Amino acid sequence: MRSILLPALVLAACASSSADARNTRHEIDFAATVERGLREGVLDGSVRFFLAGQAHPAVRQALGNGASSRKTNAANKSDEEACQWAALTVLKAFQQQAKTRGANAVVNLVSNYDRVEFRGEGTYECRAGAIMAGVALKGEYALLAD
Repeated sequence: MRSILLPALVLAACASSSADARNTRHEIDFAATVERGLREGVLDGSVRFFLAGQAHPAVRQALGNGASSRKTNAANKSDEEACQWAALTVLKAFQQQAKTRGANAVVNLVSNYDRVEFRGEGTYECRAGAIMAGVALKGEYALLAD
């Protein structure tokens, strides 16, 4: 019995570690994520968000740089849903910090997962695994003209 149990346990451990190690890279639509945040009340609309290269009103005052990285539970969620939720927690942190600094926008947002910049055409980078999904963004706080 013992000789059968040990190989079964080793096989189960290997299978679970390979499932946990999944790190699938996704590019998720930024506008759809922000719209979801506004619709669900995660974002309050007081701070606007602009990806790098995206047109925005003139910057009246630059108020410093920021970065935020969050992971969220991905269990029982699609990768896209988990990625959106992770991004929304990042954007909420940016929103809170922007208010503290007197900013009404965060501009020049880029993905910065594992400190590697990614500038998507209307997208941000997310990494999703079997258990967790993560998003990292960096950007510049700004007071924009009306």
